[in-house]
Amino acid sequence: MDYDAIVVGLGAMGSAATYHLARRGRRVLGLDAHPPGHTLGSSHGESRIIRLAYSEHSDYVPLLRRAYELWDVLQSESGLQLLLPTGGLFLGRPEAPAIAGALESARLHELEYELLDPAEIRRRYLVFHPGDNEMAFFEPRAGVLFPERCIEAHLRLATLAGAELLHGEPVRGWSPTSDGVEVETATGQFRAARLLLTVGAWLAKLMPGLPLWVERNVVTWLKPRESPDLFQPGRMPIWIWDGDAAGTFYGIPHLERPGVKAARHHSEDFCDPDAVDRRVHRRDFQPLQEFLTTRIPGLGDVEHALVCLYTNSPDEHFIIDRHPDHPQVVYASACSGHGFKFSSVVGEILAGLATGAPDNPAAAFLKADRLGIRPQEPPAASTLR
Repeated sequence: MDYDAIVVGLGAMGSAATYHLARRGRRVLGLDAHPPGHTLGSSHGESRIIRLAYSEHSDYVPLLRRAYELWDVLQSESGLQLLLPTGGLFLGRPEAPAIAGALESARLHELEYELLDPAEIRRRYLVFHPGDNEMAFFEPRAGVLFPERCIEAHLRLATLAGAELLHGEPVRGWSPTSDGVEVETATGQFRAARLLLTVGAWLAKLMPGLPLWVERNVVTWLKPRESPDLFQPGRMPIWIWDGDAAGTFYGIPHLERPGVKAARHHSEDFCDPDAVDRRVHRRDFQPLQEFLTTRIPGLGDVEHALVCLYTNSPDEHFIIDRHPDHPQVVYASACSGHGFKFSSVVGEILAGLATGAPDNPAAAFLKADRLGIRPQEPPAASTLR
């Protein structure tokens, strides 16, 4: 064997898995089709939200607790600030999923929180203009992750622990062998006992049969119309706003890039990741600006925008599992636009799956069999050229 494990895809999940494998003393090869720090996938854009009172499903909370612990460890080891606490405000009508789901998670797991009426929201945060029929759930532990720094830290520390990384090395295909796997790239073949597939939007091309939909989404940075100080961390928390028929929107305080980051969560603009339109059009951010006109009117023109990709599963929960026919192959994807915050713990879970450690019971609800699906045999390498 050339390696104990090959990790394909070195974004959020792959960089973390490579780090955890290398820290366990495994001989690891990490492969990525693109240069370091590329903006073609799902792990760019300066910031990501992290929160603990999870509205999507209360079963995520134990994973988030471990994720917070691992981010703290990575910050200490790397010497980089990776997580900025800002508090989190989830707004909408009382029955909105962003409110009701967060409240359920908080009560079940005994998390700290506050419920705010419209008057209190306006008093604390001058930029927010909720309707009289809306409320907010406030979580003090929510904050911001810096995705580019997180990936850089995982990869740098993985390299220091002995991992070998090859960027600009597209994988053409993989095949099981009697004692492991063989991976074919643009330049040659590599063999390993285990294979980890963490290629995000490209997973369905290496694991056909998975019900995955890639969605083109646009993130924007908007210029404040009023005092920029009101949009700084400490004055403005991260926020997620359920706008009913208008959709769900989110935002992050001003950090380093010009403007204040905000976006609509899910566009339903489905695409092929190799043929996605990477240009930004006015229609891409028009729903956001229309929503903000009444809710956060202090945000104005778009200063900057970029395209990122969501990879969605049918129920919008992750898929983390072993291949049913080739257990030496493990994979993670379909993070449905809410996965980056979990990447520290997902990397640990994947490393455990690849090294025979006991399964993490907190991740059992993310296995593929809940969807009644079965990945097919790997595609011939020639089909991916």
